[in-house]
Amino acid sequence: MEKFFDYFDGRYRDSILNRPPTDDGPVITLSRLTGCDARQVAAILADDLNRKYGITKWRWVDKDIIYSIAKELNTDTQRVENFYKGIELSNISEMIMAFSGGFVSDLRVKKAIRDVVLSICKEGYIILVGRGGVSIARQITDALHIRLVAPFYWRVENVMKKKEMNVETAEKFVVDTDEKRFNLIQAFLDKKPLNIDYLFDATINRNSFTIQETSDLIISMYEKKVSRQIAERKRINRIF
Repeated sequence: MEKFFDYFDGRYRDSILNRPPTDDGPVITLSRLTGCDARQVAAILADDLNRKYGITKWRWVDKDIIYSIAKELNTDTQRVENFYKGIELSNISEMIMAFSGGFVSDLRVKKAIRDVVLSICKEGYIILVGRGGVSIARQITDALHIRLVAPFYWRVENVMKKKEMNVETAEKFVVDTDEKRFNLIQAFLDKKPLNIDYLFDATINRNSFTIQETSDLIISMYEKKVSRQIAERKRINRIF
C-alpha cells in the first residue's frame, strides 16, 4: 500500500508523467459491466502473469486510488467516491464546505484522479480495474484494454448472491451502476460518444468463461499485442 503514496510526491509523479512514451507500461485495464467479477479476475490475472514471467511486478489496483487521492486533496474518501459514482454536491453543501475550508471541486478531484491513475499506468505492470482507466490510459502504447460483459440477468443473479439483495434491488443496482461506470469513462474523454466499444481491444462474455479461463484469455491477448511490441522494441534497440 505504501507504494501508492509515492505517486503523491510531486517530483516523483512529474518524473513519471514526463518520461518518454516508449518507457510507459505495460498496463492492462479491465472495464466491466456490473456483476462480472472484475476484481477476482484481476487478482488471478496478476498472480498468473507473475508466475508465468517469473517476476513479482504485476499488481492490480482498484479502491486504493480513492484513499490516496483523498489524502492528497486533504478531503474525505467519500468526496472522491462521490465523483466516481457521479454524485454531485448540492449548492448548500458546497457553500458549507467552502466556508469550512474543506471545499474540493469536481475539477480538482478529476485532475487528481487523472494524474494519479496515469502515473500508475505509465510506470507499468498494473492491472487497473475500472476507475475510468480505459480513457485515461488510452494513449499508452503497451496497454491492453479489456471489457467484461455478461447477460443482464446473469449479472443480477451474481449481484444477488454477493450482496444478498432481492431481485428488484439487484436489478436497480445493476442498472444504476452500469450507467455511472459508463459516465465515468466518458468523463475522461474529450468527446462524449454514445458508444464506447471502440476503446477496447477485446470484449469477453463472462457467461461463457470462468474467472480462470478469462485470465487465460487475457494473458493470450496480452502476449499477442503488448509483449510482442516490447520484445520488438528491445530487438531494435540491440541493433542500434
